[in-house]
Amino acid sequence: MKDFDKALDTPHESIVILETRLAQIKSLVDYSKRAKKNILVHFDLIQGLKSDDYGMEFLLREIKPDGILSTRANVISMAKKHQLLAIQRVFLLDSLALEQNIKVINRVQPDCIEVLPGLIPSMVHQIHAKTELPVIAGGLITNEEEVKAALQAGAVAVSTSNTDLWKMM
Repeated sequence: MKDFDKALDTPHESIVILETRLAQIKSLVDYSKRAKKNILVHFDLIQGLKSDDYGMEFLLREIKPDGILSTRANVISMAKKHQLLAIQRVFLLDSLALEQNIKVINRVQPDCIEVLPGLIPSMVHQIHAKTELPVIAGGLITNEEEVKAALQAGAVAVSTSNTDLWKMM
């Protein structure tokens, strides 16, 4: 939250809110929209919001983000059902996790996939090749070379909390 104002001042068109409380999320979305930014929220990390149909209904009616991120297939399915941009976050711990995540992705068909950690360009390329969906590289990206490597591997974007990297175009 300490970097929210910095995010509003970047030239990037989208902001991702990873962790917040239910009481804060509405004002963050409103500020972002006033700054003409697309606002994406990590559904799983909104404290006080349950990941069920009622939680999604509340998010859609009251908060009105442009999209959501989630590690949960049911949340991605609910978002897709309501025509909300849905980004599936996947953690690649080993080859079994890769296989399981590919199965889930093929079943729920998110709009985009965020691969974590994003430091593995070959995995960015492999996930894109197997799903034909846009891939975002995220997690543990700390310098410009890592951003460039992820983009060269086919990532459509990079998510990072390193504010120095937000200045890259």
